[in-house]
Amino acid sequence: MSQSPIHFRDQLSTLTDDGKRRQWLYPKVIKGKLFKNRSALSYLLLGLLFAAPFLHINGEQLVLLNVLERKFVFFGIIFWPQDFYLFVLALLSLLVFIVLFTVVFGRVFCGWICPQTIFMEMVFRKIEIWIEGGPSQRKKLDTAPLTAGKVFKKTLKHGLFLCISFLIANIFLAYIISATTLITIITEPISMHLSGFISICVFTIVFYLVFSHMRELVCTVVCPYGRLQGVLLDNQSIIVAYDYERGEPREKRVKGAQNIAGDCIDCKLCVDVCPTGIDIRNGTQMECVNCTACIDACDMVMEKIQRPVRLIGFKSEDEIKYKKSFFINKRIYAYSAVLVILLSVLSYLMVSRSAVKTTILRAGGTLYQMRDKDQTVSNLYNAELINKTNHALKFNIVPDDRNLKIQYIQHQDSIGYGGVAKITFFIIMPQRDVKAYKTLLTFRLVSDGKTIDTFETTFIAPAN
Repeated sequence: MSQSPIHFRDQLSTLTDDGKRRQWLYPKVIKGKLFKNRSALSYLLLGLLFAAPFLHINGEQLVLLNVLERKFVFFGIIFWPQDFYLFVLALLSLLVFIVLFTVVFGRVFCGWICPQTIFMEMVFRKIEIWIEGGPSQRKKLDTAPLTAGKVFKKTLKHGLFLCISFLIANIFLAYIISATTLITIITEPISMHLSGFISICVFTIVFYLVFSHMRELVCTVVCPYGRLQGVLLDNQSIIVAYDYERGEPREKRVKGAQNIAGDCIDCKLCVDVCPTGIDIRNGTQMECVNCTACIDACDMVMEKIQRPVRLIGFKSEDEIKYKKSFFINKRIYAYSAVLVILLSVLSYLMVSRSAVKTTILRAGGTLYQMRDKDQTVSNLYNAELINKTNHALKFNIVPDDRNLKIQYIQHQDSIGYGGVAKITFFIIMPQRDVKAYKTLLTFRLVSDGKTIDTFETTFIAPAN
C-alpha cells in the first residue's frame, strides 16, 4: 500500500503498511550503462578519499580539517583562525553552488558523489550480495530460523562490515588529526594515546551502524538535503523522472496481441532496484537520490520489448508534459550571478592574502614621550605577528618614512612554523615632522628582501 499512487505521499517506503515496523529493503542490482559509469566514478572518488590524507603539497597534507588545533589545509594552503572570513565566504559560495546545482540537476549529487551512497552501494552492498546472494536469497536468509549456515554468513558479513568501518574511521580521523598523528597513534602503545584509540572505536561503531542498519534512512530521514528539493526544484529542473505521457496507461504485454496501452508494462523492476524503495512512476519524491538504477532497469525492459529506451530518464516536468526543451531561466541566471560574485571576491581575497597577519596597537595607558635631547617624540607600541606559512620566517619591520626610527624594547626577528611573535618597540619621529596631533604611519614587513605584509598605525604627538 505504501507505494500505491494513492498512499505513497502519506507513508515512508521503508515502513510496513501499519507504520509500526521498518520494512527491510532488498534492492536488485542491474548492471546497465549508467551503473557501470557510476561504478567507475565511485571507485575514482574512493581512491581520492583514501589517498588524500597521505598526499602532500608544499610539505602539507592535501586536505586537513584539524578542528582541535584550529588548522585547516586545502591543496597545500594553510588557513588559521585569522582566515575565518575566508571560510565563511567559501561556505556561502558552496551553499549557493549546491542550490544552483540542485535547481538544474536535482539530487544527482546524492546518487553519484555522496560518500554515504558510494560506500553503501559500491562497497557494503556488494559484500552483502557476495556473501548472502541476490534479493530473494537475502530475504529468505533473514526470515529463516537460526542455523549454523546463517550464523556463519551473518558473522562473516558483519565482521567484514566492522573491518571496513574501522578502516573508514581511521581515514576519517586522518582528515581531522592528520595522517602523521594517526600513524603515531597506531604504531605506539594504546596507553599513550587512549583518547585517540577511543575516538577510532567510536567512529568505527558509528560507521558500522550507518551502513549495516540505518542505510537508506540516512538519505530519507537524517540528511536535510532531500528536504531542500521541495523548495529548489521547479518544472524545469532536470531530474530522474518517469515519462507518464508515454508510459500510461500501464498494461502487461501479451505476445502476438496488439498493444493499445502505454509503454510501461508494470513489471515493477524500477521499484525492485530502488535503494530507497520508492516507485519513481508516482512522480518526484524526497526519497529519490537520483542514483539512476531505475533508468538502467527500465532501459533493459524497453530493449526486450523493442520500444525506445529512456521511459525513465533525466527529464523535466515541462519536457514530459509540454515537450519543452531545457532552457536557462531567470532563477538560474540569478543564482549564477551571485555565485560568480562570491567566487570573484573569494579569489581576490585568496590572492591578496598575506603570509603573515600583523596586528599593531599603541601601548595602553600611554600617550607620547617628548625627547628634548635629540628633538624627537616617540610612541610605544605592541605588535603581534602570526605566521600563516608552512615554514619559519625571519623578518624586519621597515617604516615607509625614512625619518622614522624603531627602538625595540622586546625584540624578535623570526617566527616559527604556525608561531606567533610579540614585539614591543618605540617609534621615534623628529618633532619637526609632526604636522598634526594624529599622523598615519605605514610599515612594511620584509622577509628575504620581499614585502610579505603591510600595516599601518596612528602616531600621536603635539603638532609642531
